[in-house]
Amino acid sequence: MNLCWFRQDLRLSDNPALRTAMRENSAVAVFILEETENQRQMGSACKAWLHKSLSNLKRDLEALNIPLILKRGDAREVLPQLAKDLKVENIYWNRRYDPKDVEVDRWIMERLNKDAKIADSLKANLLFEPWEIKSAGAGTPYKVFSPFWKAALKENGPAQSLPAPTKAQTMPDLGGVQSDQLSDWQLMPQSPDWSVSFWKDWEPGEAGVRKRLDTFLEMNLQGYGAQRDVPSKSHTSLLSPHLRFGEISPRQVWHGVHAYAGGELTKDAHKFLAELGWREFSHSILFYADDLAQKNWKPNFDAFAWQSDSHAFKAWTKGQTGYPLVDAGMRELWQTGCMHNRVRMVAASFLIKHLRIDWRDGEKWFWDTLVDACPANNPASWQWVAGSGADASPFFRIFNPIMQSQKFDAGGDYIRKWVPEISKLDDKSIHTPWDAPELVLKAADVRLGTTYPKPIVDHKAAREKALAAYKDLPN
Repeated sequence: MNLCWFRQDLRLSDNPALRTAMRENSAVAVFILEETENQRQMGSACKAWLHKSLSNLKRDLEALNIPLILKRGDAREVLPQLAKDLKVENIYWNRRYDPKDVEVDRWIMERLNKDAKIADSLKANLLFEPWEIKSAGAGTPYKVFSPFWKAALKENGPAQSLPAPTKAQTMPDLGGVQSDQLSDWQLMPQSPDWSVSFWKDWEPGEAGVRKRLDTFLEMNLQGYGAQRDVPSKSHTSLLSPHLRFGEISPRQVWHGVHAYAGGELTKDAHKFLAELGWREFSHSILFYADDLAQKNWKPNFDAFAWQSDSHAFKAWTKGQTGYPLVDAGMRELWQTGCMHNRVRMVAASFLIKHLRIDWRDGEKWFWDTLVDACPANNPASWQWVAGSGADASPFFRIFNPIMQSQKFDAGGDYIRKWVPEISKLDDKSIHTPWDAPELVLKAADVRLGTTYPKPIVDHKAAREKALAAYKDLPN
């Protein structure tokens, strides 16, 4: 009997660790809710997702006669003890890439080997592992996305996805080893359960993501390149939380797109796979970074003069900045656990550059409220917007929340959905309520400063202050 340690790979199909553990047609699975000081703890929205995903994984595994044991604590203590109690000789897991997690995994592997156990880690959660894609000349990690992805595409394509293992003949004997009860972990929010509205839009688990991918390929891949930036359209894949928890592998997505295309990929397909490439790039940056969520990738940003403004930060988190597109995005986040990617960039840029609040504060808020808060994508994306990250948007590129709104939500459909108190405004005024004539505001039942806030900062003045602060940075 072998042991499979689940982490960021909560699926049966295309799971090398599970397939390897089942070679003898008998395996036990374990998921450890890791609690150590050094490792970053999961945010609240992700915990809620994890609860539902583990519940579905447990059911799916038991259908194959594979019991799932739940434990919490320090994996460096839990896993060796569990291997001893179960009397298993072979332990398998799929690799992860946060340096702090890698350190834990390395320690456990050395400990298990000392205990005369065979421990092995496998590639499962990336198309290309960080050390597989390096510059041809210097042999160093890429710092810019385009050459990284160009080099990756020259590699042999990802191996074919693995099917789920076949059902074991019998459920293995656990020898008295007890599992925690999932409900005892209290991952779901309590009093009140603010996640209730999430599940109207999301179905965590492997079955849910299969339907999500099929829907995207059939209905939304065509037109993806042109429509992906329009937040009122459904042309994004919505696969990100499923990828974050490994309910689907990136190579399943890769081969799904190629199978759907049937031949030469369209421009839309290439564009979508390039977004999968950004995920790969972010994980490469994470692997080689020193605490990506806390430390500026470009050290000159350590000298940036961030502002401390709790009132402005709270207004941003509540979707009460007075800028309709920003507010719509922040409210979508609160009600669904997700936010359209274009609006994420606008909202992040507003916090960093209009309010000059440290990107780390925004990253922490997203970490706690996003169901797809990935250890690589979340901090890498925030650093990209801030200008402090790898292949980052220059700091002086400041998203104009008014122009972004007018360009990508021209008819105001997205704003009207998430900011209903200004929904009666006309298509022009809905982007800039503060410029609307009094009669227009009155007819739409909008009272600035009462039913909807006035802008907390002036766009032009905020932009000038941000550029001035940037000029003070050392080169």
